[in-house]
Amino acid sequence: MSFLGYVRSDGSVGTRNHVLVIPQGIIAKSICDFVAGTKGILTVDHGSGRTANDREQIARLLIGLGKNPNVASVIVHAASPGVGYPELRAERLADEIAASGKRVEVLDPATDGGTYGVIVKGIQLARLMVHEASKLRRVEVGDEHLCLGVKCGYSDTTSGIAGNPAVGYLYDKIVAAGGTAMFGETTEIIGAEQALARRAATPEVARAILDAVAVVEEKAKASGQDIRTVNPVPSNIKGGISSLEEKSLGAIHKAGTTPIRGVLNYAERPAGKGLYFVDNWMGHLSIFAGYAAAGANLVLFQLGGGGVAGRTLLEGSPSVVAPFLWATANPKTYAAAQDSIDFYSGTVIEGSETPEEAGERFYRTVIEVASGTLARSETLYYTEPIDMYLQEPRF
Repeated sequence: MSFLGYVRSDGSVGTRNHVLVIPQGIIAKSICDFVAGTKGILTVDHGSGRTANDREQIARLLIGLGKNPNVASVIVHAASPGVGYPELRAERLADEIAASGKRVEVLDPATDGGTYGVIVKGIQLARLMVHEASKLRRVEVGDEHLCLGVKCGYSDTTSGIAGNPAVGYLYDKIVAAGGTAMFGETTEIIGAEQALARRAATPEVARAILDAVAVVEEKAKASGQDIRTVNPVPSNIKGGISSLEEKSLGAIHKAGTTPIRGVLNYAERPAGKGLYFVDNWMGHLSIFAGYAAAGANLVLFQLGGGGVAGRTLLEGSPSVVAPFLWATANPKTYAAAQDSIDFYSGTVIEGSETPEEAGERFYRTVIEVASGTLARSETLYYTEPIDMYLQEPRF
């Protein structure tokens, strides 16, 4: 099959056509509030006191978002909290993004009339960029241009039985077509890491999967916790999950069945096509921005029922520039949040569909959204601050 996307000069294909303003702050917010068609990244403070490794990870995220195929052009402003660190210099960010062939403009309060002057100039530039982007047209392309990222959350018994297997079917289909698929949450594969290691394309990839789990477990023990006793969390237990191994074995269903080609760091781009494991955290306000920075042009959240049933999912997209789809197999979650859920696979539990039929329907939903149909989260003009996945202490 194929979808309708925006072909970029570097050969990548976007499912959306945004102008991105980075980094965060009043300049980015003012431009994005004033100019339709722009996107900005809202983050926690990421400058002073961060280690060099964390600053490099922040830069990788910002550069990756700028290079995402869903972005037509980028504005970088120099009024950032990077306090002069070379990793976060506006010129460095702009140069690396521009290497992908995009138009990138830098705004600097020191030369552009202060903060007020930069806001005015930024609005003028953004309007021009949005107008330029609007001249682009979607064209039909193959599924090899899809790049997906997924996490599961609030897991319960429906997640492992129907929800994650539907994602796994979708992932197998995308990878078979030559596309790229990413899954992660290192804390959520503990107890099932050996099963994933057996699917590794090389011994080196298998060792990297096992090493990622070992590092997380050692960090937990250093804090006085045994992660195998504090997970599953209470909402998982309330949803019928009895052990960490049971939770993890259900979670890895979303990775399908194809070989795992590599293990990526947070916001790191895959070296090629296929299935990749990402060594990241479970928090959705960080994980999806990382997937988008890694090149995902569409992301998925497979939702259980623990702690969710009874509330509407009034959340925008934490992936900044990539369409964000909610999926669930839990009938109570779906009944409570039909206006927010993009895909429901509880039909497998109800007996009206096989897992394969549900997966095929999920695939069609993804193709529709990739081609321009709005994800439910895209109909909300609301975003939460992104909690970047940074692992080292602040000083």
